[in-house]
Amino acid sequence: MNSTNGEKAIDLEWLKSSVAAGGRLAVFDLEYTTWEGANTRRWSGPGEYFEVVQIGAVVLQLEPNLTEIAAFEVLTRPVFNPILSDYFTALTGISNADLEVGAVSFADGFGKFVQFCAGTNAIACNGWDDRALRDNCGWRGVEWPFVAASFGNLRPMFENRVGNANNAAWSGNMPVSLGLPAPGGAHTGLGDARAIAIALRAILREALAE
Repeated sequence: MNSTNGEKAIDLEWLKSSVAAGGRLAVFDLEYTTWEGANTRRWSGPGEYFEVVQIGAVVLQLEPNLTEIAAFEVLTRPVFNPILSDYFTALTGISNADLEVGAVSFADGFGKFVQFCAGTNAIACNGWDDRALRDNCGWRGVEWPFVAASFGNLRPMFENRVGNANNAAWSGNMPVSLGLPAPGGAHTGLGDARAIAIALRAILREALAE
């Protein structure tokens, strides 16, 4: 991994060397509370927080096919804004009724995610989701158990490959940006984690064929 602006960026050379060495890579994605325009203003509007509502993740075997060997998804209840916006529900398909039936506290959901990632060599996300997790831990008084070196950001590698015009490098868009079929499940934690994995497989396959 290379360091960019204090963050670790997963690049193609790291991916190839990790596949050669073997092990496991966790890939995760978050869905968090949002409102129309919140992304543009970076959640700076009155009362806006990016509280985690869903964590989705897969574990990939670090071998040439990056085979998925485990999957995880959990809903967590926001506290600052416990009622989901219509905008969020339209984007993700997650409703207030879903939270009433299936959500747990952030502390419980995050704890399950930590357990899911145990035994992996690294944890990857596409963008700043690791910082969002850390902020949510701070808001809820949850201990952050990871060391900084555990996390890697895939966004620089993805943007280097497809650019980011029209959000081409966003998780759910990456397969289509690479000329692959849309996998479905966009804007869900697990669906976007799997979309990231599809993109990683395609990029790795292309690199290994050179």
